[in-house]
Amino acid sequence: MRPLDGALALDCPAIHADALPDFLRRAERGLAREAPGPGDPTSNPRGDHDLDPDGIAVAPPLPHRPAAVLVPIKPVPGGLAVVLTQRAVHLRDHSGQIAFPGGKVDPGDPSPIDTALREAEEEIGLSPAAVRPLGYLDPYLSATGFLVTPVVGLVEEDASLTINPNEVADVFEVPLEHLMDPGRHLIKTRSWQGRMRIYYAIPFGERLIWGLTAGIVHNLYERLFR
Repeated sequence: MRPLDGALALDCPAIHADALPDFLRRAERGLAREAPGPGDPTSNPRGDHDLDPDGIAVAPPLPHRPAAVLVPIKPVPGGLAVVLTQRAVHLRDHSGQIAFPGGKVDPGDPSPIDTALREAEEEIGLSPAAVRPLGYLDPYLSATGFLVTPVVGLVEEDASLTINPNEVADVFEVPLEHLMDPGRHLIKTRSWQGRMRIYYAIPFGERLIWGLTAGIVHNLYERLFR
């Protein structure tokens, strides 16, 4: 099992002298140090159903399929960015959507960190050695029944990425400052499988980050910046 690393590198270029240490301090205070397990918030996870103003939305029923994603925080000129992917259009689940690297937990994965790092390497060629896990956000239950554990990780500035076209159509970066602006966290509705679905959506240029990914971004804001 990969441990969380408390000794995080602060010997970064001067251009990151303010943004990175501030983020690491917030992460130390706001992220969970232990992976959620039986009896933890997984019994009542976060999800789009939380947004129903009438309180009548029903969370996807059991059994939930365990999954994990990496929330990759990367130093860039001028501050920090979040690495996101656009999923390949031929995938069965969440095809074409903007997502964090990640996927289903394999039986041999010792922890959600191992799942997130394995999937990130498979999807975008991100070496696990280039990531320092910082902690966990709240479990998030997708509308399709995946119980997702988000792992926040600090990615080396010069980490190389190579997309796997079987899973990913594109990989890109979004300034953390953009994503942590709560004014950009819109709440939208759409008809889905015969019912009205309510979800977070965050515009970024011509792209729209929405659903599970936007919900996790909002939870990152709640945990670290609110």
